[in-house]
Amino acid sequence: MDLNADLGEGFGAWRLGDDEALLDIVTSANVACGFHAGDPSTMHRVCRAAAERGVAVGAQVGYRDLAGFGRRRIDYAFGELRDDVLYQIGALEAFCRAAGDRVRYVKPHGALYNTAAIDQGQADAVVAAILAYDSALPVLCQPGSVLHRQAEAAGLTAVGEGFADRGYLPDGRLVPRSRPDALVHDPAAVVERAARMAVDGEVVAVDGSVIACPVRSICVHGDTPGAVELARAVRTGLARRSTVGAFA
Repeated sequence: MDLNADLGEGFGAWRLGDDEALLDIVTSANVACGFHAGDPSTMHRVCRAAAERGVAVGAQVGYRDLAGFGRRRIDYAFGELRDDVLYQIGALEAFCRAAGDRVRYVKPHGALYNTAAIDQGQADAVVAAILAYDSALPVLCQPGSVLHRQAEAAGLTAVGEGFADRGYLPDGRLVPRSRPDALVHDPAAVVERAARMAVDGEVVAVDGSVIACPVRSICVHGDTPGAVELARAVRTGLARRSTVGAFA
């Protein structure tokens, strides 16, 4: 089972989360590519640190929305969104190559992640960008989502992802961050949820129902309070039940 986190989400002198500490724990790093967060120096630093640790780097692509941290939905023309995603993958690839590595996968961020899960137009734009860049790149997304289906239909590898520290709606979507139950704060509950996803392929929704969640990668958010300790606990819990390693 892969363990991933969103990294490189600072900007300029402002840093969000402890990238270096998380890179000692996770097996895959979703690196912000400069549109919703990140900048060239941050991307360079994180890619180099990931390469030194053997952590797989993925392009964390998002809306062109630094002020909103990519968490506000934007309606895009198909070609514009495709090109924005393609641009971000290429930018991160430059820093991966400088570190002696390469981009291993693509993961949408924030509002783009949630929108592409239900909107075929935006899902198709993400898929088109990956196909234009490298059809061998997997896409990390919610299992059963529109993006998951469209990626597979286009011949891409779609990797199901679960969120140990996020609440789920009964239909399998993530609870909107505007709600108080969007995040799971209890470390023991987060570890238990990660293990249940990894072993049983299911998760308990906010209404108590059990829903299918077949995943190959589990995310712990790098900007969650206590993220380093939480990620370490999740990795320990996963290691007790399954092999931990990058999918890409």
